[in-house]
Amino acid sequence: MVVYTVGTFDMLHVGHLALLERCRSLGAVVAVGVASDSVVKSYKFNVPVIPLEQRVEMLKALRCVDIVRPYHELEYVSACIDLDVDIFVIGEDWGDKPHNIDVEFYLKKEGKKIVQVDYNSRTSSTRIKQDVKAQPHRSTHLEQLIVH
Repeated sequence: MVVYTVGTFDMLHVGHLALLERCRSLGAVVAVGVASDSVVKSYKFNVPVIPLEQRVEMLKALRCVDIVRPYHELEYVSACIDLDVDIFVIGEDWGDKPHNIDVEFYLKKEGKKIVQVDYNSRTSSTRIKQDVKAQPHRSTHLEQLIVH
């Protein structure tokens, strides 16, 4: 069985690993769609910190992932057809955007499964970015030491 999931996978973390391991538990082949920067820009305020090529390279290095496919348009049906996907794994924030509805319609029509998973509450890329921004900058600290 081919399991497919999609995402940005910026700043790879344990939440991503938990999702991908869950995908592995569902089938023999795990395929991952990685959103290009232009796709991410179309629905998020910030672009990824890690460039697409590096996100792809990191995902390819994981033993729980067999196929990594960047996508440059916000649609998932073509990849589901190309990969002959049996199970499409979605996150809890899936929503009812047109591209989501299109792939759900296709999968249901073809008798394929959609599995929704909860996100790992331990971390997220957004939380990591916020934590980094909240860190005191060393140069600012040094400047304060020099001034005083």
